[in-house]
Amino acid sequence: MTAGQRGDAPVFPAVLAAVPDGCPVEEVVGDKAYDSDDIRELLLDEDLSPCIPSKKNRTEPIYHDPERYKERNHVERFFARLKQFRRVATRYDKLKETFLAIVQIVAVFQLIR
Repeated sequence: MTAGQRGDAPVFPAVLAAVPDGCPVEEVVGDKAYDSDDIRELLLDEDLSPCIPSKKNRTEPIYHDPERYKERNHVERFFARLKQFRRVATRYDKLKETFLAIVQIVAVFQLIR
């Protein structure tokens, strides 16, 4: 979990390393914020296929599958539903463990709804 004003891309290697061994990952779909040569190289080293659109300032755009990228909206919509709960959207909890517990409770509530 990063601070609100901090980007997520710098901690991407730690997030990727935290994926459990029993969770098979074949492809990583990310937005343009994750378009860096370091992240793409890390994914290719792990035998993962990156589906990340290129930023506008990249001199040579790298191809991504637009149909696979469209599937990312399911995740975005799920987070939007989580943020309908004021406690999640404004993060009243000071401890990240408490905040994570609230997010998990709300996520379960949304999934059974």
